[in-house]
Amino acid sequence: MSKPKVGFYWCASCGGCEEAVVDLAETILDVVELVDIVLWPCAMDFKRADVEAMADGEMAVCFVNGAIRSSEQREMAELCRRKSQLLVALGSCSDTGGIPGLANLYSLDSILQSSYGENTFSNVNPEGVVPQTETEREEGTLELPVLDNEVKTLDQCVPVDYYLPGCAPPVKLIIDAVTAIVSGELPPKGTVLAPDIALCNDCPRIDSKPEEPFITEFKRPHEILIDPDKCFLTQGLLCMGPATRCGCDHACIEGNMPCTGCLGPVGNVRDQGAAALSAIASLVASDDADEVAAMMDKIPDPVGTLYRYSVPSSILFKHARPSSA
Repeated sequence: MSKPKVGFYWCASCGGCEEAVVDLAETILDVVELVDIVLWPCAMDFKRADVEAMADGEMAVCFVNGAIRSSEQREMAELCRRKSQLLVALGSCSDTGGIPGLANLYSLDSILQSSYGENTFSNVNPEGVVPQTETEREEGTLELPVLDNEVKTLDQCVPVDYYLPGCAPPVKLIIDAVTAIVSGELPPKGTVLAPDIALCNDCPRIDSKPEEPFITEFKRPHEILIDPDKCFLTQGLLCMGPATRCGCDHACIEGNMPCTGCLGPVGNVRDQGAAALSAIASLVASDDADEVAAMMDKIPDPVGTLYRYSVPSSILFKHARPSSA
């Protein structure tokens, strides 16, 4: 009997999800025994034409990581969707928008100007040339993908069957997902393939978290010597644990750093940043508006902290995106 065909594709992301697959180490040999990898441009020589030549639904599953920002990424997402029986959003960028999604705080024009304009220090571009989607040359027309006005999650572009969150997804979750797909023992479509429990409830420091409001000041990690046994929130450090799924084996916590929220929200939360803000605000030990405002002023980047991985998928920012005009 032929093995199920599996694909991996990379859109707007850092490549960490591909590294997570490589981090399967010797376990990847077991995976290869179970499946036939027919698309993985990061590791092997595959071209778009190879995917186009596949029959619709030929791949049992395709894992797509990265957000969608360009016409090429959107077209490849649509192609992978058509050629796959199951499509899995792999990693935070594909799932909720990830770090690339923070670009939605700015217009496309302002992003291009910051990269290629006269005040840019990263290149020499006195003419202020901005990449063009088409450039005529003697040899023919050179083409570049068109950048969309906003970054989108994978499921804002194509139907997604399952979500495998994380920045990058924990190796154990990847193995469990592949095993479940191969065995056919899958949960209902639309399921996030990670425990539906808040990290706070699974945290090894949970016993040190007081029951009553206790936060009197917010600090940044470099400002204090972090106690390796105490709840980060009790130390005044912003931790996304109350609004984030567990399943990461406490990787950041074991490294003595607070959770940044990369596994996304639990199932009953529609907006991770708002849920985190609500949870953290409930722990502030003051009812005085001026005191609370002064405390909040100590948080240098609220959006980058509370919505680090989720701007494109948030409810709030869907109604507050700047125009590219």
